[in-house]
Order: sequence, then structure tokens, then C-alpha cells
Amino acid sequence: MSTEEGAKAIAERKIVTFTLRKQLFGIEMSSLLEIREWEDPTPLPSVPSFVKGVANLRGSVIPIVGLSERLGWEPSELHSRSCVLVVAIGSRHAGFLVDEVVDIVSINPDEIQPAPDAEVNDASAIAGLVKIERRTTEAGQDEAMCLLLELDALGLARQLPELVA
Repeated sequence: MSTEEGAKAIAERKIVTFTLRKQLFGIEMSSLLEIREWEDPTPLPSVPSFVKGVANLRGSVIPIVGLSERLGWEPSELHSRSCVLVVAIGSRHAGFLVDEVVDIVSINPDEIQPAPDAEVNDASAIAGLVKIERRTTEAGQDEAMCLLLELDALGLARQLPELVA
């Protein structure tokens, strides 16, 4: 591997892409702990409406969050491809209900554009936008704009009870 190829490999970041209400989103691969099939969580009283409940993850209780609702959109409709992305946010873990996991892609941080003020109630949750190549079945590859989420900015640690810490 040449020095230039090594520098490019170091500069690239891997993101997991997924959909919410037909919009493409991405999170850092390093934050992802696992992808789980959707199972109804145990409901909790007196939590924000976007918190679907809690689930047991190998002996730890984690909150399950409707990510679409957390971003201020209508709730996701559950279907066969709905799943939960279990992520690490600082020292805490949470599960995010998403419509469908799409791919794992590499991006160049230099290609990330700043997020405009639009469409989500908590604009700081959008770290930026990046154009990615999506795999397609017949046409080879297709480009799409992907919204990159800033997990720390979702503020879950401040809004969830200590039970799910």
C-alpha cells in the first residue's frame, strides 16, 4: 500500500446507512454495537413519547427510541425490515428504531457538507450531509444524499430516567 493509499484509508470513515420515512441517514460505524430485529419493548410510564420502552441487552436495560419521532417526524410504520440499531452514546447505550438498514459505506470527511436549518426539530442532531454511492440491482450504482446524525446531540442522556442509564 502506498503512502497516499494509506492516508486515504485513514481519512475515510465508515458509516451505517438506514432509512427513516424514505430519507437516507447515516451514523458512525464505530458507534454501532449491533443490529436487532424489532421486538416490542417493555413500556415505561412518564417518558417522552419517542421512547418506545426498554429492552434487555445481555443483562443491561436499554431505552428503545423511535428515531423518526425523536427527530420530530411522524412515527415509523413497523414492517418486516424494521430493526433496532443499538448504539453507544458516550457511556450509555440506546436502541433506535429505523425503517431499514441499507448499507455500510466509506466516506471522505472532506466531502461532508454542513447541514442547513430545515425539516428536523433538533437541527443540531444533523452533523452534515454527504453524497454516497448506493448499490442498485440493475443500474450498477446510484448516488444519494445522506444525512449524518450526531448521536450526542440527540440528548437522550438528559431526557431518560436513571433507570435506563
